[in-house]
Amino acid sequence: MDATYIQQSIEQLKTNIFMHVRHRTLTQYTGSPVLDENQLFYLLLPFLNGEKWDEQNEVSAITVGIVHASLNEHDKISETNATSKEQQLTVLSGDFYSGRYYEILAHSGNISLIRQLSEGIVNRCEHQIKLYESSQYTIREWYQTISVIQTELIKRFYNVYQFEQYSSIMHTGLLLLQLQKELKKHASGNTSNIFVKMQESVSDQESSIELIIQGEIDSLKNLLNEYLQTSNILKDDLKLYIQQQVAFNFIQ
Repeated sequence: MDATYIQQSIEQLKTNIFMHVRHRTLTQYTGSPVLDENQLFYLLLPFLNGEKWDEQNEVSAITVGIVHASLNEHDKISETNATSKEQQLTVLSGDFYSGRYYEILAHSGNISLIRQLSEGIVNRCEHQIKLYESSQYTIREWYQTISVIQTELIKRFYNVYQFEQYSSIMHTGLLLLQLQKELKKHASGNTSNIFVKMQESVSDQESSIELIIQGEIDSLKNLLNEYLQTSNILKDDLKLYIQQQVAFNFIQ
């Protein structure tokens, strides 16, 4: 197994997700569903590492991908132009994707997955709602919110299929990658709402928000490297891919 095989597996999962949510009008106005390849990689990590993976696992992974796509569509809604045709169709696309994953779950009869994903969606949305609250949160609480948004549904998938041994590296990897993205977006003038919230949470500190987040990134890199060096379950090709994933995300 090499990076090409890993990337092909990610692309195949992405294609399978697209097949379940394809709709000509929605695609015309809102584009293809937004999927994060880093999340897809960690969703596939047990499979790539040789764990038992059957049709039920595959369908469940597709379902988690559709849930991510649904939530990502709703995240795209603009507060200032929410009544435009494109924005209304974006809402509908999110609802359409929701209907598709409900349909797949109903056909699967996988009660454990239904329960875990339902609880995961609620937890993720509760953290997303924090962006619109007037309450003050610490920088560490915002790190936790980012982590939940990025990892919660994958964690629930791991719980259903007893893949919990991959949770620590998944949590660390995805938080690290997202913080790198947030820092780069800010540097390019495309500051996100959650970055603004993090900035507000450290307004009374001498260090800049950029230095504070970079310090957290460096700590997460060290932790991730420690996991990779001490792991006796991950294949070497996957360890290398994860290291390259972080390096590529940094320079991209």
